Amino acid sequence: MAADDAIEYLKKNVKPPTYEETLDALSSLITKRSRADKSNKGDQFDVLFDYVKILDLDDSISQMKVIHVAGTKGKGSTCTFTESILRNCGFRTGLFTSPHLIDIRERFRLDGVDISEDKFLAYFWWCFDRLKEKSSEDVPMPNYFRFLALLAFKIFAAEQVDVAILEVGLGGKFDATNLVQTPIACGISPLGFDHMEILGYTLGEIAGEKAGIFKHKVPAFTVPQPDEAMGVLEERASELDVALQVVQPLDSSLLNGLQLGLQGEHQYINAGLAVALCRMWLQKTGHYEGTYLDQTSSLPEQFVKGLTTASLEGRAQIVADPFDNVGDLVFYLDGAHSPESMEVCGNWFSLAIKEDIQHNGSSKKQPYESSNVSNTEPRGPNEYPSTHSIQILLFNCMSVRDPQLLLPRLVRACANQGLHFQKALFVPNQSVYSKVGSHALPSSDPQIDLSWQLELEKVWKNLGHGEKDSSLEESKEDFKHNMRNSGSSLVFPSLPLAIKWLRDSVQQNRSVRFQVLVTGSLHLVGDVLRMVKR
Repeated sequence: MAADDAIEYLKKNVKPPTYEETLDALSSLITKRSRADKSNKGDQFDVLFDYVKILDLDDSISQMKVIHVAGTKGKGSTCTFTESILRNCGFRTGLFTSPHLIDIRERFRLDGVDISEDKFLAYFWWCFDRLKEKSSEDVPMPNYFRFLALLAFKIFAAEQVDVAILEVGLGGKFDATNLVQTPIACGISPLGFDHMEILGYTLGEIAGEKAGIFKHKVPAFTVPQPDEAMGVLEERASELDVALQVVQPLDSSLLNGLQLGLQGEHQYINAGLAVALCRMWLQKTGHYEGTYLDQTSSLPEQFVKGLTTASLEGRAQIVADPFDNVGDLVFYLDGAHSPESMEVCGNWFSLAIKEDIQHNGSSKKQPYESSNVSNTEPRGPNEYPSTHSIQILLFNCMSVRDPQLLLPRLVRACANQGLHFQKALFVPNQSVYSKVGSHALPSSDPQIDLSWQLELEKVWKNLGHGEKDSSLEESKEDFKHNMRNSGSSLVFPSLPLAIKWLRDSVQQNRSVRFQVLVTGSLHLVGDVLRMVKR
């Protein structure tokens, strides 16, 4: 089915569904089971192939020229770099990633752009109606993520992309994207501890799940990994006669004086993996030229452009609050949610603050400006001029994660570079996991359960950060004193109240730059972006 056919299909409806109605239908596929439910461990994985038959996708998927990427952290960035490189090489690209931050259409990118609303609606209802019609007790409607993966395959097949870049949603072996049996190349980004209730509690177990995307004799690439993880990857590769290559971080000198489009030193690891995947894809599909395979001395112009123009919201992103007359409030957004990525996030934030001090002083940023982070040595303790800037943490994480593994890594990474938070704010996410769309929790709902946020604050205080403030309202006279108290913290019943508190605080202290690190959850990052961009 071509794109025009899908749109014609939708038009046949007497009253075509609206976008919100479509999101309601998608929300109906979200299960109420916990993430550790056995269905996340491969239960009924084979039913995915029944869905493929119902949607007539067998031939399309087998012919699709796929790059498949799994990993604990960096897999989304790796996919983003890969798509940008191949698009700049002149190919029609399809990119499937997760999660989305603001709009579900972010998960489906065609030639680097979110799929249009018209096309999304057309492909959605073509797939949804067909699956609904054919569903049965043995082949029930797919759950939320499985449906999205199937929808991605349908979109990329109908849009006739040259390359489909697929980011694994969870794990690898039993992920819905692992329908692909003959990818062109596979990649494993850095491994660490995350989703342990599903993937296992050792690096070996986690690596085994990620290596589930390896296919017989299909080239695979990874980056330097911990010994336990690397041993499992190598063993699995050997069993499948896979040529597993370990890729080193990209040499920054190959960028001709430019910087990567995604910020942070860790991105050179992901960029190196993306370059290797692109070279293999070009080689295996017969599109490469000699220069593409020169891995040491230079990069083709298209590769450099792809790497330096890649963009991905919510990862090492800097956004100034555009609220009228708010003063100087800047959000540093990073969706880190594993111990390893917390450390990386802390390093990035510290260097970003240092660069801001060196290059901008107390001058105000423009809305949505994203800063590059220079590769410079960190300052020693107490070298940040806190009289002119204040660093605040805005944090939440899912209850399946251990804040005692997350918060200490973040605080230690920042402290090692002389940066200390003056205050920590803990909030529930605005997004609700049972609903897709523009739904939010009411800011004044007295029934909101804050027990988890209070637990996060308790962990914070146990790190030596003192007692929390007694109320959300502070007088102007008390404000400066409290902000200088590095142990102060607040729990808010909603994100809008936390943002209001920040904006009010900035209004009272026009000479101070408020630099807020938002991390712990990509959902929280998306909620903040939605608020400051609307």
